[in-house]
Amino acid sequence: MHDFLLKNEQHTLRFGRQIGKGLIKGCIIYFEGELGTGKTTIVRGLLAGLGYSGKVKSPTYTIVESYKTGQYDVYHFDLYRLADPEELEYLGIRDYFNEDSVVLVEWPGRGLGFLPDPDVVIQLNYVEDGRNVIIESKSVKGEQLLHRIVELG
Repeated sequence: MHDFLLKNEQHTLRFGRQIGKGLIKGCIIYFEGELGTGKTTIVRGLLAGLGYSGKVKSPTYTIVESYKTGQYDVYHFDLYRLADPEELEYLGIRDYFNEDSVVLVEWPGRGLGFLPDPDVVIQLNYVEDGRNVIIESKSVKGEQLLHRIVELG
């Protein structure tokens, strides 16, 4: 487990780029934290770290946004507005999780029982001078990613 202080939006984007540069195929990352803590901003930076230069929007209303990068198919879920975790079955949730994709999930607690276990959990919290980010690995793949992020830092 590691924690980082992100002082502003630029630090948050840079941190996301570090994650993107260290990503591993098939990785599942959960993002937890209150509204406005920077979850989608980190995703924006992560995609930039993978070389994606298009617009990145929050999937709050669409539930999932897909991005093709040179290396990966990235699926960004935001489950904040999910009324019932069972809705994920109707979306074909299992089709998104495979060894060739990277899956990013905001508000994973709303999909309990229908989501696979993460490789990494990123928790964002408000602090007086920015955001505190705690990253915890949950698998061997997660340990590798965490090591790469710290190396790039």
